[in-house]
Amino acid sequence: MDLHQLYVFTKVVEHKSFSKAAEDIFLSQSTVSSHIQALEKTLNVQLFDRVGRESILTPHGERLYQWALKLLLLKDQALMDLKQGMTELRGMIRVAASSVPGQFLLPKMVKRFREDYENAMFHISQSSSKNVVEKVLNGSVEVGVLGEKYESDKLHYIPLLKEKLVLISANERNITEPVKIQEILKFPFIMRNTDSGTNAILERVLKKHKISKDKLNTIAYTDSSQSLIQFVIQDIGISIISEIAAREYASQNRLKMYEIPGFDEERYFYLTYNIHKTQSILAKLFIEKAAELL
Repeated sequence: MDLHQLYVFTKVVEHKSFSKAAEDIFLSQSTVSSHIQALEKTLNVQLFDRVGRESILTPHGERLYQWALKLLLLKDQALMDLKQGMTELRGMIRVAASSVPGQFLLPKMVKRFREDYENAMFHISQSSSKNVVEKVLNGSVEVGVLGEKYESDKLHYIPLLKEKLVLISANERNITEPVKIQEILKFPFIMRNTDSGTNAILERVLKKHKISKDKLNTIAYTDSSQSLIQFVIQDIGISIISEIAAREYASQNRLKMYEIPGFDEERYFYLTYNIHKTQSILAKLFIEKAAELL
């Protein structure tokens, strides 16, 4: 068996798509198809069933996938053993991140990791915390970085950084301090989507203070923390966001930041990975060093 064909095979499995796999590893779709066909011919088995737009593993394909992960890991270990220094390690680490850690934590983590492993490449996708977890579970990424835990016996979480949420407003808007939780109900409010970690914590705090989320004067929902901040800067509404994100803009005098007495629920940002997925050497090193990179 050709190891490159096995590598291509694992990408098709993880993406459930020949076209998405081709995009991920910078090959044409026809090249990916020819690699899979050659592998099926060599083994004399069918590896995929084509169901609609998805490519679903056959039982033979499922068994080969587990072997392929082990063989590719063994290859990485052999190369590492043969090289003088671990800085020679090459490869791609695929990371899914929710909005705030993707913007404020990952750049620092990547920079520090590449100081030791300069040939490491990163493919980073940004989405809601819930989608991050789904990508880790389905194997389309090795690592997730997010601000909310979603319990699963397949996931292991590593705490990275503790923080809290704060209120933000435009510079033109005057809010009397100390800000009471009940007072935010009278202002137009910009809300993150329901799959975000920030929104999950906000709902818990409101519930703790017996305030229904429906009582908020919500005028807009957004998937992006950057978009949300721009809404606030333009004085379209106020919002409650990560202190890490807010402090960056408040220090530049682009908005005002307030702490809310009683709104003291702290949260962690986590790195998570699937304990049932065989990780590459580089991904393992990134996971092991993650907490030291901040």
